[in-house]
Amino acid sequence: MDKKNFLMGTLFAAVALAAMFYSAKHAPQPANAAAVTAASAPTAAPISALPAPSGASSNFVTATIEASSSKTTDLENAYITVTLSDVGGAIRNVALAKYPRELHSPLPFVMNSLHKDPLMAFVDVPGLDRQATYQLVTNTGSEAIYRTVWNKQIEVTRRYQLSPDAPPNNEPYLLHVETTFRNLTDQAVTLPALPVALGTAAPVNTADNGIELSSYSYSGGNLTKTTRPNLEPHGPIFGMFGAGHGAVPEVQTPGPLQWAAVSNQFFVSIFTPDTPATGLVTRRIKLLTQQPDEDPHAYGVTADAVFNLPPIAPHATATLGGSLYVGPKEYHRLGNVEVFKLSQDRVELSGWWIIRFCSALLLTLLGWMHSLVSNWGVAIVLTTLLLKFIFVPFTLAQSRSAKRMQKVQPEMKAIKEKYKDNAQKQQAAMLELYKTHRINPAGSCLPMLITLPFFWAFFYMLRSAAELRFQPFLWATDLSSPDTVGHAFGLAINLFPILLGIVSFINVRVTPQPSVDNSQRTMMLMTPVMMLFFYYTYACALSVYSLVNTVFSIGQQLVINRMKDTQPPVPAVAGGRGAGGKALKNVTPRRK
Repeated sequence: MDKKNFLMGTLFAAVALAAMFYSAKHAPQPANAAAVTAASAPTAAPISALPAPSGASSNFVTATIEASSSKTTDLENAYITVTLSDVGGAIRNVALAKYPRELHSPLPFVMNSLHKDPLMAFVDVPGLDRQATYQLVTNTGSEAIYRTVWNKQIEVTRRYQLSPDAPPNNEPYLLHVETTFRNLTDQAVTLPALPVALGTAAPVNTADNGIELSSYSYSGGNLTKTTRPNLEPHGPIFGMFGAGHGAVPEVQTPGPLQWAAVSNQFFVSIFTPDTPATGLVTRRIKLLTQQPDEDPHAYGVTADAVFNLPPIAPHATATLGGSLYVGPKEYHRLGNVEVFKLSQDRVELSGWWIIRFCSALLLTLLGWMHSLVSNWGVAIVLTTLLLKFIFVPFTLAQSRSAKRMQKVQPEMKAIKEKYKDNAQKQQAAMLELYKTHRINPAGSCLPMLITLPFFWAFFYMLRSAAELRFQPFLWATDLSSPDTVGHAFGLAINLFPILLGIVSFINVRVTPQPSVDNSQRTMMLMTPVMMLFFYYTYACALSVYSLVNTVFSIGQQLVINRMKDTQPPVPAVAGGRGAGGKALKNVTPRRK
């Protein structure tokens, strides 16, 4: 690594640190019980016949409060309470009984508590939307039916059926939703486009910066994830890289879509219709109306799936139905329930296919470990150790290669100096040196490439696994959040990332470095500092994984450093021939 590359690396590191400080400065403070959100995806062609967004600004919509005269009814099992309202004949909110709102709180976490439209409401369709009043016809505790007449032409019947408790045959977080349109006239009636609200995503707590708030849509082959940066204005730091832009009113994703969803860090609402949607519209929603419009932490995300039904013949009917899941992002639910066979588990398993494969494997291992020890922190430790033992052959090969490279550094330096003006001869001499000492130049890279997908899988998995929410481990009270134990000079003290930085520095010191280049050594020593900043504000579960991983690596490297090389260099034999009788290539330059 030359001086120019070192300076470039230092510059990028400085920019990364500046971005982290910028994000921390603009993160929500614990004083406000807030809602932040995000959503976005690649901008697509406009969806036809969509209603214009309502709200106080063209760049966002605002949360609404239902009239006090509205009447509600509940569908309930042991896992969720679905509160329905006669306003829009839709779902006001869903309380998750197994997940507390806050640590040690007796109150459940509530999905869609702040919203622009009730969940499953028709959006901005006069006579059918949140302004319309439906009559409750039936309520059995597990099924409710609402009805209204639209424009004196169409009888609209909305039916909600909640799954009974408990697996294995039933998924308790699942509802069947069905709307029937019956033509009361003697003429065919053409319905307008019908946007259906999929809910509003809001931060799960005051420390949530909203980067996990998303909408999803699946077309059968492609998954489109809409995240906050495409809707919110980007600041000057992002603008340095050409990514800055102003606020975006909405993002439209064309269909046909087999399912669509709205998600926060741990929970999700997924609607899988019986007939594909023609598109999805994602918008910003201002949840904290008392905050200024410029404050990005005041916003959430709302999404509407759009449906186009065929004309209804006289006295005939048309039906819009599907399955609605409102609950935690748990792989064993989203990946195994019979109704979820259209890759709905990808709301939790993000990234390339290899990352998704590794995430699924790790979630399975983690769940199995937890069934043995009943503590998620210990389960993470055991899963990490199991992976390290599996990868021992690869890491041994990597370490041996690095150790051999370090031993031949003087010879490599001599070759570079001797043939500094002849790159071809220098390369030939290097190859002969590698062959003599049984060194594979790629030996230190391949093991890293094999283990890297598992690292990223852990990263994506642990930051959004609902199973880890409010789960304690050692001094940490919540594995899904930073393990803050106090504050100093206004800064949070998170122990796991600090310990990780220390052991990472030790790991760099005990690991053989093939290069003696001072600038490269300096960059290697900067790695622990970068890791400290990288992990500091993430879920401490990720720091626990990396800490155990690094401590194991240190112990393994200390053992390797004491081991003798069992493969000595290839001996030279008489006649200028090496092992096996092969002639050694003469790479000594001729005298001029």
